[in-house]
Amino acid sequence: METRQFIHNLSFSEIPENVVQFIKRCLLDTIASAMGGRVTEISKIIYDFAAEYYHGNDCGLWWDDRTVSAIGAALAHSITIDGLDIHDNYNAAKGHAGVALVPAMFAALAKSKRNINGKEFLTTLTVGYEIALRAGLALHATACDYHTSGAWNSLGCASIVARMLELNDEQTRHALGIAEYYGPRSQMMRCIDHPTMLKDGSGWGALSGVSAGILAKNKFTGAPALTVESDEVSKLWSDLGEKWYTPEQDFKKYAVCHWAQPALACVLELIHNYNLQSENISEIHVHTFNEATHLSTRRPQKTEEAQYSLPFSVAAATVFKQLGPEELSGSALNHPEILKCIDKIKIFDDEECNEKFPELQTAWVKIIADDGREYVTEPKLAPWDAAGIPATDDDIIKKYFWLAENVVEKGRAQQINDTVWALDDVEDSNYLRQMLS
Repeated sequence: METRQFIHNLSFSEIPENVVQFIKRCLLDTIASAMGGRVTEISKIIYDFAAEYYHGNDCGLWWDDRTVSAIGAALAHSITIDGLDIHDNYNAAKGHAGVALVPAMFAALAKSKRNINGKEFLTTLTVGYEIALRAGLALHATACDYHTSGAWNSLGCASIVARMLELNDEQTRHALGIAEYYGPRSQMMRCIDHPTMLKDGSGWGALSGVSAGILAKNKFTGAPALTVESDEVSKLWSDLGEKWYTPEQDFKKYAVCHWAQPALACVLELIHNYNLQSENISEIHVHTFNEATHLSTRRPQKTEEAQYSLPFSVAAATVFKQLGPEELSGSALNHPEILKCIDKIKIFDDEECNEKFPELQTAWVKIIADDGREYVTEPKLAPWDAAGIPATDDDIIKKYFWLAENVVEKGRAQQINDTVWALDDVEDSNYLRQMLS
């Protein structure tokens, strides 16, 4: 199906049932990630920024009493989701889609001022995912640098706005072109090597994509999107509407960079299987792919640094035997046993892991006890990796309520959960949007 035809003409009945179910899973997981991110400093900063500089009455900020413009909401909500690195992931594109697409979907819903039923909501969000993931693959196949997710998820956001605001064919082409041109093609490894609040560029991807759709509706023009229209990527788009990339994504169990998660799975397996205590460990050897070795900060001072630190996350998991937001922020950053454990960790660039990257992101770990005994794992994927044992609906629901408990009253959390799973029966999806505001 031709790209712009897919954006505007895809119907709910044409989407396979497994894709619909997966989209619901993505939606709930992304809302959960926003709940977890809402308690971070980065969320407070970006909410205040949006409220001051993106005035408007289009959207209520989630779990806040202020309203902002649709563009401001897309920016603030996307950066909030990115604030806790626990949202959906696509290995093949080395990045994230839902972090920008879900905020763009709710922003476009508010901007459309139409009664959009749940089936149309799910169809439009599916359009966004399929366009974004293909754009990510296309950009990685043609660009000379490794760029942040905002560079390509912006096209998915523009697609969502194009459908929701009923752009014509020419305007939709311009929207994709504007989104690609203005999308933040920032260098991902710079943020890996120097972790800060810059994160994965998805906040600016959401802002660029939503802006692109609105600009195109107002007759602003853009150059053709090369990641969609160039001959060298045409094969990626030839099976649009037939092959579905959305279910190839996976979910995160831990609030750290996906590249660190295979090592965490290995460490926690050994810790639990052999009841190992951090004080009785002499060394921890982590063997992983080269990109993961760049997650090298050993004394993080902020949660953003901790989320991009392989030594810290492994040490925290070793000490606490689990890894959640509390183990990656606050007093945990200076916990004496974690700091002591960090110095026991050695990280090795592994040739076998490198050969499998990025489609398969693996690690293996050896723990050496004080008494000389060694405990070794096989190479492992991250928990819930699509290539291994994917997350179930129950896994995502459990994660959702875990992240919701400090942000949303239990009854409201249950109501949001129930609405997401029954969204194809909802007559007006603004009902869900209002529950988040």
